[in-house]
Amino acid sequence: MKNNLARDGQKLASNVLFFQSVVVVLVGVITYVLKDGTTAVAFAAGGLMNIIPNSVFAVLAFRYSGASQNQLVVRSFSQGAKLKLFITVILAVIAFYGLNMPPLPIFIGFTVMTISHWVVMVSVQTVSYTTSPSPRDS
Repeated sequence: MKNNLARDGQKLASNVLFFQSVVVVLVGVITYVLKDGTTAVAFAAGGLMNIIPNSVFAVLAFRYSGASQNQLVVRSFSQGAKLKLFITVILAVIAFYGLNMPPLPIFIGFTVMTISHWVVMVSVQTVSYTTSPSPRDS
């Protein structure tokens, strides 16, 4: 059972993940043009090291909502956070040890995606607070 809160969370998560995907592709293309293919792929690997775990977390965190399902909400959020951490560690090991690429662009890609995640979250919160009616307006 899903209500508007779960749908709103899923919509927010998909918007953030879409923005992150656009950023990783654009910066990857720019890096390819200005530097080389190896650096661009390493940057993209670092970006995916952030985007993939965030996607898994979003799916699990926004499965349920509502006061009647509070135990399910807490459990799915907790499982999502644990799985996100596990996937991030596995992808980091693969990226840093398995790809045989320079580590700095991998780390920069991960960092840029983390920052872009929070920039989008803050900007969406700012927009929603300025566009939603206040309770006094009702």
